[in-house]
Amino acid sequence: MNIAVIGTGYVGLVTGTCFAETGNQVVCVDIDEDKVKELQAGHVPIYEPHLDVLFERNIRQGRLQFTTSLEEGIKNATIIFLALPTPPGEDGSADLKHILDVAGKLGKLLTAYTVIINKSTVPVGTAEKVSRLIGQNTSVKFDVVSNPEFLREGFAVDDFMKPDRVIIGTHSELAKKILGELYAPFVRQGNPVYYMDERSAELTKYAANAFLATKITFMNEIANLCERVGANVDAVRIGIGADNRIGKRFLFAGIGYGGSCFPKDVKALAHTSKEHRYDFRILQSVMEVNEFQKRQLIEKIRGHFSGSLKGKKAALWGLSFKPDTDDIREAPSLVLIQELLQQGVSVHAYDPEAIANTKKILGDKIHYGNDAYDVLKEADMLIIATEWSVFRTPEFDKMKSLMKEKVIFDGRNVFDLNLLRGRGFTYYSIGREKIN
Repeated sequence: MNIAVIGTGYVGLVTGTCFAETGNQVVCVDIDEDKVKELQAGHVPIYEPHLDVLFERNIRQGRLQFTTSLEEGIKNATIIFLALPTPPGEDGSADLKHILDVAGKLGKLLTAYTVIINKSTVPVGTAEKVSRLIGQNTSVKFDVVSNPEFLREGFAVDDFMKPDRVIIGTHSELAKKILGELYAPFVRQGNPVYYMDERSAELTKYAANAFLATKITFMNEIANLCERVGANVDAVRIGIGADNRIGKRFLFAGIGYGGSCFPKDVKALAHTSKEHRYDFRILQSVMEVNEFQKRQLIEKIRGHFSGSLKGKKAALWGLSFKPDTDDIREAPSLVLIQELLQQGVSVHAYDPEAIANTKKILGDKIHYGNDAYDVLKEADMLIIATEWSVFRTPEFDKMKSLMKEKVIFDGRNVFDLNLLRGRGFTYYSIGREKIN
C-alpha cells in the first residue's frame, strides 16, 4: 500500500519505518527542513533499539522516503497517518493545533478516497473535529479513524512488529477492510485486532496509560510505607505480582514515572474528566504522588548530610526517564538535578544515550562524564536515577577507590541488598532497609 505519515517524531518515525518493513511504500512528511535532510541522509535522530537497522534497510531498498511537502507526501497515499505532537497546555489539556492545522490543509489536497488515521494520542472527539475540518474543503470521500499507538520507548520496534493488540476506531466498513489488510502481517500469530467506535478508541489509549501510571504510583506508595514499617518492597512486589489478576509488570518502586506519555496522558484525561464535570479523584492523587516521589531521594540526601549540601559533589548515573532511550521528557533526573543545584551541589552526570538531549536543556549547568566511573572521582555521593543495565554490575572496589565518601542513593533499586552488604558503602534505596 501507499502510506503517508505526517510527523517524524518518535511515533511517526517508528510507524513509517515498520510499515515500510512489511513491503509498503511510505513517505514521511515533516516541516523541519534540517530534520528531513538528516533523515534523507540516513541518520536516525532518536535512539531506539533496532530502529536503525530497519530504517537503513528500507531507505536503501526505496520503500521509505522523506519530504517537507505535504502535497508531495500524500500524492499517492491511500492511507495517511497523523503522528503529530499533542503537548500539554498549562491546564493539562492536549494541544491539538498541529493536528487541526494539517487537517485544515488535507481537504484541499485529496483527489481520491483516503483513510486518515489519528495515530497521535488525542482527546475524545478529535476524530470528529478532524473529519469536520477536512470535509469543509473537499467533496472527495474519506474516512477518519482512531488507531492509537501502544509503543514503549526502548521496545517500540518489537511492540509495533508484534503488538499485544491493535485498536481501530471507525464506523466505516471500507476503512476496516483496508486497515485489516494493512495490519495482517503484524497479527499473524493471532494477536487481536479490536474494532470499536472512534470515541472509545481515543479513550482506550488514555485509559491504558493512566492505569499503568496508577499501578506504578501505587507501588511507590507501598514502597514508602515499607520503609516506615520495616518491610521490603521487593518481597511485596514478588508476592503480589504472582497473582495473575495483578501481574508482574509495572510494579517496580522508584522515584516516579516520566517520559512523553504517562505525565501528559494522565493530565489530559484528568482535564477531559473536568470538562465533562466528573471529578476523577484517583488521577489527581496519581499526579500528586508522582511529583512527591521524584523528590524522595533529595530528602534522603539531606538527611544523610544533616541538611548541609553546599559544596558537595554528586555523581549521577542516568538522565533518561527510563533505560534504552535518550528521552529526558519529564525525567525524574531533571527534578533531582534542579534541587541539587539549588542546594549548591556540583552535579557530574553520565548516561549512555541521553547526554546530548540533556545538554540542550541544561547546557553547562552540570558536568558530563565519559563513562560511569569518570563522574565518581572525588564524589561525595552517587545517585542512580535510571536503571540502565550497564549500571547493574559495576566494579565496587573501583568505585570505592574513586569516591570521596562511600554513599549511594539508588532511586531505581538497581542493586540487590545482599550485593551491597559488607562492601563498605552506605546504601539508600526505595522501600527497602538502609545498609551501612
